Amino acid sequence: MSITEKIKQYFQKPGFAKKFWIMALGVFFMGFFLSFLISVNLGTDPCTFMNVTVSDRLGIMFGNWQLFINFILFIFVILFDRHQIGPGTIANMVFIGYIADFCRWIWKRTIPDYFFREWPYRGIVFIICLLCFVVAASLYMNADMGVSPYDAIPNILSQRVFKKVPFKFVRICFDATALLIGLFLGGMLEPCTVLMVFLLGPTITFVGNFLNQKVFKFES
Repeated sequence: MSITEKIKQYFQKPGFAKKFWIMALGVFFMGFFLSFLISVNLGTDPCTFMNVTVSDRLGIMFGNWQLFINFILFIFVILFDRHQIGPGTIANMVFIGYIADFCRWIWKRTIPDYFFREWPYRGIVFIICLLCFVVAASLYMNADMGVSPYDAIPNILSQRVFKKVPFKFVRICFDATALLIGLFLGGMLEPCTVLMVFLLGPTITFVGNFLNQKVFKFES
């Protein structure tokens, strides 16, 4: 089945419009709140930590590098597990990085720098935006519109390579690898980034289950 045919199937699923807009809101707010997390520099998810470090090292826009690395990973997803591809896959790999870049450009011109550099403002911004980022990620993931190439790779590894290893350990190791790449390239490690290696996935799952039960429930 071609990618085009695969994506067309999503348009035929029950509740497509509802799922699409929930996915779109999730993607937008992931980029929106990610811009704050990058600006306060107290830790992000391992993927963002790696990509921000690489983009700074190469002197290119975060969005450009994120799109490039996602495209490389996307090739592997096409080759090994196309059923994970959907409209949300494209939205995630293309838009989140550029939304974050655009918002950071706006914040530099509208928000005083001490909100991102001085305590307690820095900590307050971080906690609020981290919680909101997790909720946004849960909206995106639970819309069932495909996953990002970065999220698809550990699924593929778990299903094809490390079949006897629990998925959560495969995901933790995958995130840890992204973290180590960022460190090797000169990224400054924050404690919150380390915690996210172990806690972000389970937290998103917990919030997603709550949202599915209390906020929205899709028909199969």
